[in-house]
Amino acid sequence: MSIENELRDRSDNKCELCTSEEPLAIYNVPPESKETSSDSILICDRCRTQIEDPEQVEPNHWRCLNESMWSQVPAVQVMAWRMLDRLRGEGWPLELLDMLYLDEETLEWAKSGRPKEEPKEETIRHLDSNGSELENEDTVVLIKDLNVKGANFTAKRGTAVRRISLVHDNAEHIEGRVNGQQIVILTKYVKKSK
Repeated sequence: MSIENELRDRSDNKCELCTSEEPLAIYNVPPESKETSSDSILICDRCRTQIEDPEQVEPNHWRCLNESMWSQVPAVQVMAWRMLDRLRGEGWPLELLDMLYLDEETLEWAKSGRPKEEPKEETIRHLDSNGSELENEDTVVLIKDLNVKGANFTAKRGTAVRRISLVHDNAEHIEGRVNGQQIVILTKYVKKSK
């Protein structure tokens, strides 16, 4: 018996994800499909298009996974898990993911098909004493008298520091000019001026 015939028998001639009846084609579940009936599913064009092109995804179409995720076929479980995981931002898929049980091997297979995420650069945010975000060229006001080491003066509370610059690798430090001196100031001792 051919793979397609096996899949048609198994699925009762319906898409194994959404139960649509036409047109159906074999989908080999990546990443290591050996193109057998155990690692392939029979799906409709609508499901295939949305699986292969994330830009085309219609979240409400995938509510069908509420039924198909209970399939006894590991390849169907894997695709149900992957689509629910992809749609987790919609809210409703999270509940289904919590209910969906996959054995260890099947879960590993499902996770192996995730797109590689680019490491996200952590953005450093400089916040003043009130939690307002500071930016280069802002004006801040000192909220406390600060002894300036090495310059032998005290920067008085209420002093305006204009055109500050942010220290790019430390969220707690900014630089500014006080009494003609360029100094480093802790963000917890300033408040952003309107």
